[in-house]
Amino acid sequence: MKEFLVISTLGSDRPGIANAISQLVTESHCNIDDSRMTVLGGEFAVLMLVSGAKENIDALDHNLLATANALELTTLTKRTNTRTAEYTERPYTVQVVALDNQGIIHEIASFFSKQGINIENMDTETYAAPHTGSPMFSLSMTVNLSENIQISLLREEFITFCDDRNLDSSIEPLK
Repeated sequence: MKEFLVISTLGSDRPGIANAISQLVTESHCNIDDSRMTVLGGEFAVLMLVSGAKENIDALDHNLLATANALELTTLTKRTNTRTAEYTERPYTVQVVALDNQGIIHEIASFFSKQGINIENMDTETYAAPHTGSPMFSLSMTVNLSENIQISLLREEFITFCDDRNLDSSIEPLK
């Protein structure tokens, strides 16, 4: 029977971290089912879902501590189960671009939470606008909409919500 382990790792950005962790997973006879890796400031962050036989997951979980210590990483692991997909859910992509303002992520997350909509994935970044150098904000996320949500009404409410905050936005089916 397959078991699942979520690994969260954070450490100073440098070459070799992804290699060391993926090598340990492979040597433990486990598989990386899903992962996100990114640099945030000067830190490299890894979030990974690994699967394998119970004894292999146990060994990986145990051996990860030594690898993390050697690489000076902060690591957290948690056993989990697979997520059962709702066949009635429809994935949509949400895009937002605006001048950067404190609280944008919270306001957007709150909008979807109040609608009972699950955020599946979210990526945000700030950057300097071309020519002006103004601080800009960009958000891209995937949400799952249940069959009882009317997309036309949701889209209208979201566009109004964003217009009130001077955010350029779109909500479209995931392609």
